[in-house]
Amino acid sequence: MKKLSTKAARWLKILHIILVSLFFGGIMSSLTLNFSMEMAAYGQTLEMYKNVVTISDYVVRIGAIGTLLVGFIYGFFTNWGFFNHRWVTVKWILFIIQTVVGIIIVDELMMENMTLLEAEGSKALSNPVFIDNHITRQYAVYFQIAVTLFIFGISVLRPWKKKKQK
Repeated sequence: MKKLSTKAARWLKILHIILVSLFFGGIMSSLTLNFSMEMAAYGQTLEMYKNVVTISDYVVRIGAIGTLLVGFIYGFFTNWGFFNHRWVTVKWILFIIQTVVGIIIVDELMMENMTLLEAEGSKALSNPVFIDNHITRQYAVYFQIAVTLFIFGISVLRPWKKKKQK
């Protein structure tokens, strides 16, 4: 398969950095909103959830999908490949796990809580399902942040040697 030129690969790296910044920045913004929220105030909680949904839909999702697409371009059109280097393979596996956690846990619980807030009003704030969803979602966000920071470390340090060619 034809490989990207050096100049194209550099532009791809810039795009990759921008998209990862969107992804990570969106996750960090959601966490910050969680910390600033007072769970006893219905209006503030509803607004926070509306903002988190917006951030998820327009920042995190664009960053995640864009990062995935750039990763495919790197894998197919550069010498990095998908399995040529252990650190690249580990990054792929972690990114997939992180994305699944984001879709299945973070987004699902966020949307379930949004539905509870809209249906039950202020009563949702004392609903054990709402509280459990909120706490579980927060821990899932911590997990996503930790995985992202670990991926950053792998990207910079490239800790494992290249796999042996057969």
